[in-house]
Amino acid sequence: MTFSLVARSADGRLHGVVVASRFLAAGALVPAAEAEVGAIATQAHVNLAYRPQGLALLRTGVGAAGVVAGLVADDDERDHRQLGVVGATGPGAGWTGPACRPWAGGQSGDGWAAQGNILAGPQVIDEVRDGWLGGGGLPFPQRLLAALHAGDEAGGDRRGRQSAGLLVVERGAGYAGTGDVLIDLRVDDHPDPVTELGRLLAAHTRLFSRPDPGTLLDLTGALAVEVAGLLTALGHPADPEAPQEALVDWAGLENLERRLVPGQIDPVVLEQLRRVAPQVPAPRAGRARRAS
Repeated sequence: MTFSLVARSADGRLHGVVVASRFLAAGALVPAAEAEVGAIATQAHVNLAYRPQGLALLRTGVGAAGVVAGLVADDDERDHRQLGVVGATGPGAGWTGPACRPWAGGQSGDGWAAQGNILAGPQVIDEVRDGWLGGGGLPFPQRLLAALHAGDEAGGDRRGRQSAGLLVVERGAGYAGTGDVLIDLRVDDHPDPVTELGRLLAAHTRLFSRPDPGTLLDLTGALAVEVAGLLTALGHPADPEAPQEALVDWAGLENLERRLVPGQIDPVVLEQLRRVAPQVPAPRAGRARRAS
């Protein structure tokens, strides 16, 4: 019912799962991940017990291949299961039961495993693999999504499209540093779920990513005057020489507080402010007097 990719970042800090299927809310069933431990995808005839059991094995230091072997060994329904696992180190591993509906199979390599069933053909997994391996210049979540998109373009689930999901974990990278879940996005029922997942990831990145220090602008001079005017037009009266307090008030309502830096402004925040603020007309020049 599904094709997916489990993967680890090159530095080992991030683990993630990306999945698409012609099945309602596949993102609620397939993925599991734990920071600095590993990631798992359970699919075909899903066994939800694989998720906590597999992570527990990874936590004790069992490698991905050992986890796969351990999970399927005691499962009477293993012939109908499909599984992908990646650990904190080493190659990924997978299992495709002989009773999985065709086309079904998978591939794996250092830090990744791709798998799918009821697919348009083996080219789907080939493209997921190539999308992952060729995406090294992308940020980790975008790299996962690019690989999924490549598989979707190659035919994906041969029955059609319905849902997609993306789960990424990193130690301490959750909201405000209070957890390890960096991204957990799902498209449960949509005619083009992979594209919609991309839209959600772009929105997530805009709202919750930390700003790039190299792009920050000093909130002084003409820029401070402009920002103060935009904020005032939005109902947040601001001092043209010190608009920071009003900016904090507005950004909190826009869910952009993670992108605030005292004394400076992130271009992403500035772009959003310019986009949503009412257009403030420039002062009109007075009429010239006629000579008497």
